[in-house]
Amino acid sequence: MTQFDLATLHEAIATAVPDRECLVWRDRRATWQTVTERTRRLGNLLHSRGLGPGARMAVYLHNGPEYLEALLGAHKARVTPFNVNYRYTADELAYLFADAGPAVVVFHAAFAPLVARTAPPSALLLQVMDDSGHPLVPGALPYEEALAAASPGPVPAAPSPDDHHIIYTGGTTGMPKGVVWRIGDLLDGPVGIRRRDGSSFGSLDELVGHARANRRRILPAAPLMHGTGIWFTLNGWCLGSTVVIADRVDRFDAPSLLATLERERVTGTVIVGDAFARPLVEELQSRVYDLRLGMIGTSGAFLGEALRARLSELVPGVRTVDTLGSSETGNSAVRMDGGRFEAGPWTVVLSADQTRVLSPGDPEEGWLARSGPIPLGYLGDPEKTARTFRTVGGVRYAIPGDRAVWREDGTIDLRGREATVINTAGEKVFAEEVEGVLREVEGVVDALVVGRPSERWGQEVVAVVHTGKPGEPDDAALKDACAARLAGFKVPKEFVRADEVRRHANGKADYAWARSMV
Repeated sequence: MTQFDLATLHEAIATAVPDRECLVWRDRRATWQTVTERTRRLGNLLHSRGLGPGARMAVYLHNGPEYLEALLGAHKARVTPFNVNYRYTADELAYLFADAGPAVVVFHAAFAPLVARTAPPSALLLQVMDDSGHPLVPGALPYEEALAAASPGPVPAAPSPDDHHIIYTGGTTGMPKGVVWRIGDLLDGPVGIRRRDGSSFGSLDELVGHARANRRRILPAAPLMHGTGIWFTLNGWCLGSTVVIADRVDRFDAPSLLATLERERVTGTVIVGDAFARPLVEELQSRVYDLRLGMIGTSGAFLGEALRARLSELVPGVRTVDTLGSSETGNSAVRMDGGRFEAGPWTVVLSADQTRVLSPGDPEEGWLARSGPIPLGYLGDPEKTARTFRTVGGVRYAIPGDRAVWREDGTIDLRGREATVINTAGEKVFAEEVEGVLREVEGVVDALVVGRPSERWGQEVVAVVHTGKPGEPDDAALKDACAARLAGFKVPKEFVRADEVRRHANGKADYAWARSMV
């Protein structure tokens, strides 16, 4: 178990580099010392209200400095923060608040009407004003005024690596679930606070020395409300990087993102698969940007090889890093520049019956699993915790539901998420495999694949497709493209046309919508 916690680590780096830029958004430039003072004020506000271990904070914000301030301030008071999907409806938000029971809700004014309807009556409400024009929710405190009134001194709460941090899953295959992490394990695992060779830092002083020498500038293009965005950001932040926020935060906007990357001389960013890569490629093809990017990371959704290769051409010298992971595991495998997924140090493939660890080269299709620093379980759900976190051969593993084969060379052949499997005439079809083929077809902008009830087959494969020109390519061309690369039972029986393929804010597929289309 790591010896670090977020609050102590950030304070130590701030002591070493107080005047370096820490957070940048539009014309706001905050040094490490400024962020330390502001997050101490938030921590002291929470502490003064009697909040600490066991209390939870809902972070209901767009990307922005306040998002990271809220996380850090919560940890300084030993309050457990959790993410809120800002796309949720009132019913979904009410479910989330009932499940998590927040004692504090930090929210942008844009969400004030929903907060007024759904927040627990006893919760402390901190409203971050924006340009939405919504007035203060009755009983809420203006965020900036509340911080100004609090003490800037150290928070008397003694943070610990054993403090909790909750990541709510996106709910793409069911209701959202709160994954409970020790903050020490979160930093050691998904966030990846380690040396370049993957080994652990020997001391806080060594880590701070590394941070002092760091001059990277990173920008999370993905929403901070999801693991892809926040883990990438915390990795950079906890290693001393300056965090830059894109100018536009209410939705993904390729021109705005690229303009920010250019202006701020950002060296690394993270996107979410094809949904982000395609508009980036289109914008880069229409205008030349002077970029300093050395790395583009992606996770959470499929990134097609054609788009990956085009990004590499349009941004000379950039490396693409595709990470395979989940809220329950963090990073399980990584592929560089379009190669195969290389298993991480704690990653294995378990047998289909989840009773043994397979060996590389075993042809059996099993379950991707990860040991090492993994979550404590799901909030308030011991049954699902027991199903997902299992002990095999005396080792506790997280098994998020990905089917995989472990190749002889140690690489991972990912077959797909069990929740998206289509059972047709006794054969299993993984939606992601068919989607990947369709997205490579010229003229196809995006595609989702689902199963539809069938008297003959049990389920039949159906694709929802968005093409650049209506009806082009036609169904015959799409079927031929699939048949050239897939077994016959995997070829969609029908192609349903859509003006747009709907995805969640994090870029992940909205399979519930796709099923409603077929």
